[in-house]
Formats: sequence, C-alpha cells, structure tokens
Amino acid sequence: MRPAGSMHRPIDDQARRKWQNPEAILSGIGLTPGFTFIDIGCGVGFFALPAARIVGKQGKVYGLDADAESIARLQEQVARDGLENMHLSVGRAEETVICEQCADIVFFGIALHDFQVPSKAVENARSMLKPAGRLVNLDWKKEPMELGPPLRVRFDEETAAHLIEAAGFTIEAIKDSGLYHYLIIARP
Repeated sequence: MRPAGSMHRPIDDQARRKWQNPEAILSGIGLTPGFTFIDIGCGVGFFALPAARIVGKQGKVYGLDADAESIARLQEQVARDGLENMHLSVGRAEETVICEQCADIVFFGIALHDFQVPSKAVENARSMLKPAGRLVNLDWKKEPMELGPPLRVRFDEETAAHLIEAAGFTIEAIKDSGLYHYLIIARP
C-alpha cells in the first residue's frame, strides 16, 4: 500500500526472516487460536500467512492491500496451502472497513507510514476492532539504515503514537522489535 513517490526496494521474504521473525512477533502480540486478525497492508502475506496458521480453523485472517498483484500472489499461496480461514481483498486502508467490531487484532506491518491518509486508516482500524481488541503498529525506526523506506517518509514512535491516540486509542506499550523496527500496542 505504497503511495506514489515512496516506493522502496522490496525485501526478499527469506532474507527478511533473518532479521524479522513473524511467528515470534505475532505470538508476542498475543495472537492465539480462534482470534480474528486483520492485516492492513498485508502485501504478499509475510505476517498474514503465519497468522492464519496460528489462529487455526476456528479463527479468521483478513488481508487488505491496495496492490492487486500482491493480493493475487497471496491468494495463490493461500490456495496452495489450503488456508480456508483467509479472506483477502484489494482496497485502500483509508476507504475500507472490512467489518464492524469483529477483530481481536488489527495489524499494520510496516505500512502505516505508507498510507496517503494514515489518520483515516487508523480510524477505520478502530471501527473494525472489538471493544477489547488491540491495534498493533509495527514500523521502521526513524534512523538511517540500509533497509527500508527513505528516512523522510518514516514515522518516529512519537508521531505514530500521536496518530493512534488521536483516533481514540490508548497506548499500552511502545517497544523495540528487533534492530530495525518498533512496535506500538494500543486499545480502543
């Protein structure tokens, strides 16, 4: 879900796994069997695929991305893996509410800085969360590094937290998530 002008070099999933473990991150945010998980900006499923395996047949995973090609590639993988609990759609986070108060977790995996109107994407996430649900924002630290998008498009932790709070969330935790990312967990 990258707006024009902020494109950055895609990262190979196998290389990415050397410095980011999606299963550990998902477990660390409390994803468990039976949950409903919404991955906004899911791309080709780096987090959505492991989430579908974690939530199991009793759970659901919804993936949303503005890039139809990424969703098509992910749909092919979902079919190969027989993941019947995954539901994918093409759309913009600023314009899409997948469901009302259905999600245990709405997840932005290194995507919040990419939305054209990030505040609207967060407001929509709030609509999708159950009253006891959690918003999770995993994003690039605003530090010079070889990986990731240009520094000018990244949000530091304070900026991201302010956006989330402005949409009616309470921040529960802000912490490092590996060398390159931070994680914000919030509740409506």
